[in-house]
Amino acid sequence: MITQELLLLGLLRESPKHGYEIKTKIQEILSLFAGVNLKSIYYPLRVLEKKGYLTTHATKEGKRPTRHVFRLTEKGKLRFQELLSKSFLDSKRPQFSLDLSLYFLRYIKPEIGHRRIRGRIFILHRIAKGMKQLLKNSASKNKHSASLCLMLEHNLKMLEAECKFLEGLLITL
Repeated sequence: MITQELLLLGLLRESPKHGYEIKTKIQEILSLFAGVNLKSIYYPLRVLEKKGYLTTHATKEGKRPTRHVFRLTEKGKLRFQELLSKSFLDSKRPQFSLDLSLYFLRYIKPEIGHRRIRGRIFILHRIAKGMKQLLKNSASKNKHSASLCLMLEHNLKMLEAECKFLEGLLITL
């Protein structure tokens, strides 16, 4: 829950948001990088509210359904700062789904292994292309774009390193 907690508190640190707005932001940008896919956004938000990190108030616009807008409390801001500071020092290495596949590579027919690795390289190149476009579009948009650009650059380098590794692996197999 710590990554999830950091993510939710951080998004609310930017500004108060309703649940759908938070979920959309996670789906559009952050899930690609943070490895977080929240099926239900409201349960973790309610947990954070019970802990005193958030407050909520209902708003209604016209005929639209009532929306619950979540706002960070002072206690929530302190918790966010604590989690953010800790996350910089977290030494867990990234875990890729590829790692287990590589460990058990000897159990797959070589031609199937080659095909799967080429498929993964293709997908990674497509993701990298999208990241490069997002990086280009984000370069001068708003105050959050500098942070987004850093995140994009970091993840792009990791993708490029994995592609380079996999291309070398294809040669050696």
